Amino acid sequence: MNCPYKYRPPIVDSGRHSELKDNSKMKFKSDITIIGAGVVGLAIAAQVASRNRLVYVLEKNERFGQETSSRHSGVIHSGIYYPEGSLKAKLCVEGNRLLCELCRKHGIGYQKLGKLIVATSDEEITQLEELQGRGQGNGAQGLKIISRHELNKLEPNVNGVAALFSPSTGIIDSPALMEYFAARAGDGGIQIACHKKVVGIEKVSDGYKVTVAEGDRGKFSFTTRILINCAGLYCDEIAELAGIDADRAGYRLHYCKGEYFTVGNGKSKLVRRLIYPVPEVKGTGLGVHVTLDLEGRMRLGPNTEYVDSIDYAVDSRHKDYFYKSAKKMLPFIEYEDLEPEMAGIRPKLQGPGEDVRDFVIRDESDKGFPGLINLIGIESPGLTSSPAIARYVARLVENILR
Repeated sequence: MNCPYKYRPPIVDSGRHSELKDNSKMKFKSDITIIGAGVVGLAIAAQVASRNRLVYVLEKNERFGQETSSRHSGVIHSGIYYPEGSLKAKLCVEGNRLLCELCRKHGIGYQKLGKLIVATSDEEITQLEELQGRGQGNGAQGLKIISRHELNKLEPNVNGVAALFSPSTGIIDSPALMEYFAARAGDGGIQIACHKKVVGIEKVSDGYKVTVAEGDRGKFSFTTRILINCAGLYCDEIAELAGIDADRAGYRLHYCKGEYFTVGNGKSKLVRRLIYPVPEVKGTGLGVHVTLDLEGRMRLGPNTEYVDSIDYAVDSRHKDYFYKSAKKMLPFIEYEDLEPEMAGIRPKLQGPGEDVRDFVIRDESDKGFPGLINLIGIESPGLTSSPAIARYVARLVENILR
């Protein structure tokens, strides 16, 4: 189902933009500026939109959502994996509910397919029980451990000795979701300015002076009362531009690449739900899993590989790893069924072998930066959490504006 909202991009390339660019004495001032137009930045824009506020969203790419927000599994998570009491857990569970309500109300494509975390050995059943307890503590709905017999009834083509069933896990049309957030932001008077790369941030008496580069057209500056850093893969760099030591604050990102392979030869219809392995202890991801999109197309991924730079090429040499990982759960998979599809980069706060880190979403007033709100390390479940993150940030904004 397509999003019925027709996005009307209010790109800042004329009109008020000339005022921004030419006003070197900084008479122009916005109320709120959001850096980054991924799904979280757009959700926040839609949440804080008001005809009584002048709000800008600055995006360095030619269109919104072209990085992490469009290179993922498209899964609506239920809140199983995250430490109890963490922002990831709270915002995922709240976001799951809000996202499904939003999709039903506004005609955004989604399906609650349900997910099975499959144990392929008796030793893994204990881990299923731990995941169930953690998920229930987080508020994830309907979690149930099922036997081999029950698993075979639900998914006769999946191999396992038991599974944890999560009925509230689903999939979503994430481009349509971003179109909706952008349209709602635009209806609230927010201007989304693409091809605008933030290259300078200076603390001034009444907010922040933001300097923006627009390619061959040069640079311009303006001031903003509140600055919200939603820069995804570059959020640590933006924090540093504002004056925060990313290493000292614990904001330095580690890029973690995840690749995907499609499953062809008519095999997509052999499962009806999302199929996940039991995650590795202290693993950097959830393991290579089986996802379906809204058209029923099957793919495997993502793997996890820490990298030093952003590169979206899929290494075909990893096909053997994907095949062997999937074969444990899906005996019908053959090597020739797999073809490389795409890759994404996760902006992780934890490095290889380190403990899982939570989202950082905070007003930096205590660091001497009032009006600066940083969102750092927004990886999975960022898509699921996006409407809940938007509400969380909106409360921070209201506290600052009091």
